[in-house]
Amino acid sequence: MATIDYNVNQKGKAVQAGKSMIKTVIILVCVLLAVIVLGSSMVVTNEDEYTLVKQFGKVDHIIDEAGVSFKVPFIQTTSTLPKKLLYYDLEPSDVITSEKETMVVDAYVLWRIENPLKFVQTLNSQIPNAQSRINTTVYNAMKNEISKLSKNDVISGRDGSLNESIFNAIGTTMDQYGISFSSIEIKRLDLPEENKSAVYERMISERNNIAASYKASGEAEAKKIRTETDKSVTITLSEAKAKAEKLIAEGEAEYMQILSEAYNDQDKADFYTFVLALDALKESFASGDKTIILSEDSPIAEIFYQVE
Repeated sequence: MATIDYNVNQKGKAVQAGKSMIKTVIILVCVLLAVIVLGSSMVVTNEDEYTLVKQFGKVDHIIDEAGVSFKVPFIQTTSTLPKKLLYYDLEPSDVITSEKETMVVDAYVLWRIENPLKFVQTLNSQIPNAQSRINTTVYNAMKNEISKLSKNDVISGRDGSLNESIFNAIGTTMDQYGISFSSIEIKRLDLPEENKSAVYERMISERNNIAASYKASGEAEAKKIRTETDKSVTITLSEAKAKAEKLIAEGEAEYMQILSEAYNDQDKADFYTFVLALDALKESFASGDKTIILSEDSPIAEIFYQVE
């Protein structure tokens, strides 16, 4: 009997232990399910994104504020769209000016998703679809605006006026896709490679023509300066010659005046004649010959006669 009671007690304890284990497993499963349900119902939205809450494939609502929110687990799903400013670089494209000259334009766009619901409805939440629309819209606007301008106006428009005119031409076109533009910037505006050599040659020819014009103008100016200088020199020499002749004439007049005054006085005239005679005699002896032949009426002979 003791053995039977012992077996019964052991069986009872085993049953109770099994029930306790089952209860523990059930509790753990419930906790796990609660965690799973809670985790699948929580939605975390970051500062730079929109959260789209969809139910049966359609957008039920959009969360545009950063933080934690909740959704219906297993029924509602979520996806995100960027809320930040986005950059799109357009492929370089050919455009034609009003002069029918081809130019290559390379630009980029800064854009953002302004209305995520329209973005989802029109572009199926796809960024590549949005970039395709942006590329087409911006290129058409650039082509239309540049076709109104000459090449020189296009180049001068690089100060920002061309970007502004393209931006204004697009206007609210992208509103239908829930997109807004912050700016449109042209990075490069150039001629096609096949046109550059011809343009460079024309530029070189123009510069050569300008250089030749400057050279011709300089030579003409130099000739004018030389002519004016020669004229000035001629006038100066003529005036100097006239002044010299005047001075000579005045000197000769003064000389004649002195002679006249000297010969008016007999004593001065005789002394002057005496001095001239001595000078002539001195010149005669300068050759080394000590012999001179004089006529009786020579002033020098008269000097010797007077000495005797």
